[in-house]
Amino acid sequence: MKLSLLSLALATTALATNASAADLRMSWWGGDSRHLATQEALKVCGEKHGHTISPEFTGWSGHFEKLTTQIAGGTEADIMQVNWPWLSIYSANGDGLADLKELSGIIDLSNWDEAQIEAGSMAGKLNGLPVSTTGRLFVFNKTTWEKAGLELPKTWEDLIAAGPVFQEKLGEDYYPFEAAALDASLIMTLYGTQKTGKPLIDPATNEIAWTKEELTEAIEFYQKLVDNHVIIPWKQVAAAGNVPLQENPNWAAGKIAGTYQWDSTYFKISDPLQEGQELVYTDLLSQDGEKTPGIYRKASMVFSISKNSANKEAAAQIVNCLLNEPEGVSALGSTRGVPASTTARQQLIDAGDIEPMQIEAQDRVINAKGPGIHPMMEHPDVRSALQDNLELFAYGEIDAATAADEMIYAIEEALEDVRS
Repeated sequence: MKLSLLSLALATTALATNASAADLRMSWWGGDSRHLATQEALKVCGEKHGHTISPEFTGWSGHFEKLTTQIAGGTEADIMQVNWPWLSIYSANGDGLADLKELSGIIDLSNWDEAQIEAGSMAGKLNGLPVSTTGRLFVFNKTTWEKAGLELPKTWEDLIAAGPVFQEKLGEDYYPFEAAALDASLIMTLYGTQKTGKPLIDPATNEIAWTKEELTEAIEFYQKLVDNHVIIPWKQVAAAGNVPLQENPNWAAGKIAGTYQWDSTYFKISDPLQEGQELVYTDLLSQDGEKTPGIYRKASMVFSISKNSANKEAAAQIVNCLLNEPEGVSALGSTRGVPASTTARQQLIDAGDIEPMQIEAQDRVINAKGPGIHPMMEHPDVRSALQDNLELFAYGEIDAATAADEMIYAIEEALEDVRS
């Protein structure tokens, strides 16, 4: 009788397990190392939780178009790797993707802080869980600053005061900093965010948060950097071919001694330096009366679950395994950058799978303060509105007030597209 009861219990358990098993799909983009690691992670997480996950992976090129077509037709995978800016396209009102807060009994959201959760949220709905977090940081060539007889700057005024010193002591072709194109527009928005305490686009309202006067002042700040020999004029950078920083011989030689870059690019910009040059991170430069340090922090990518998935709970188990559980974390490693999940990050640190410089940079990004950044700040039309009009201003073709007007008009048009 005992044997029969035991057999019945085992049979019931088996039936329950089979009933909960799900066939899932997951889509992502990447290179070979990411593809291999993700397939292994899906295998171990699937085995752990009793699900089968079919992988769907591509390179970067064409992935946006493919995913957009799938979402429009309701044929997207259960689990998706989504580029952070795409959240505002797929789910502007928060209802285009599943709300992961409703699955918080399965996904341990305590591994992400409030700012990271906000970064993956649209209209209060958690549509994407940050896989890794990146941010813009100041990096200076300590060797060149010492050559100029200066300490590394802590404030914008320190940086501005350094321009004439570099020019006089080191030469006309030495500059304490660089900013053109995207870098220039992000310096402009950083300065304005610090001064106003507001992001340019409010994530909560999908509205421009700055006044025309505030934007005009931020544009004029760019010119102040040029006038004080802090940065190379935009026209001069363009005339030289808009050479990427890591390919610029003046950067390699230490003649350009500072930049504002994503923390994830450290090795890309440090490797080209000539022997004896030393790069160091600093805190964000500050200004008198600032209302926030203004960190520009974003999710480099997110994992989302389809609102159309018939197996959201099973998909949530796999997402949690990939991002929080030892088996998934170990399999993925750092193929998507330093993990945003505190548990995953600590696991990889303990295993020696993350470089010390990556850890330092991530700490600065995570610990810095600033308002939430709207995904539309990464939208091509918004970037174009900022860069194109700032370039016209830099070339002297329009004044700062006109540039501000044009930026606001173009950004409003882009925001209308996602509101509708």
